[in-house]
Amino acid sequence: MSEYMNNFWLFLNSEEFLNIVLHNRFYLILLVISLSFVKRHTFQGLFMSSLVNIPGTVLHETAHFLVGFILNAQPASFNLFPKKRDDAYVMGSVGFRNIKFYNAFPSAMAPLLLLPLAFWFDKYFLITTIWRYLAFVLIETLIIENAIPSSTDFKVALSSPLGLFFYGGLIFCLAIVM
Repeated sequence: MSEYMNNFWLFLNSEEFLNIVLHNRFYLILLVISLSFVKRHTFQGLFMSSLVNIPGTVLHETAHFLVGFILNAQPASFNLFPKKRDDAYVMGSVGFRNIKFYNAFPSAMAPLLLLPLAFWFDKYFLITTIWRYLAFVLIETLIIENAIPSSTDFKVALSSPLGLFFYGGLIFCLAIVM
């Protein structure tokens, strides 16, 4: 039995196995869905929810905080710990004292700035073993999943029609130029 386990371990660490996994999107999709399943089921308890979600919450809320700080939204609170609200947990939050037309949209949509980080990570992370591949998928999933603004983020972003018009026009002009 020991020899069988040793051979299995060697196969898992082989370049052949790594190539099988790397060149088959099925395994990638299966892994991402499995991670989503685990994450979704951790919301049943505060401890597991915190453990699984805090790294992504740090990224998401820090993006709000930094953009809000730069654009004078005056961050007033910064919370990374989950709080139970109704039947779900709110993973974190940033409160602002000075939300105006010019900073509501970018402060609320700030987590989208994590997408270039995910792109960079995808481009430069070297995958040499199956374990590094698993770490890559876990980290990449964490970054991209937390780059998605929450429903509260969308409410804040859409709260200022003038700001929405301004940033919508800006995005439209940049799309034309590029």
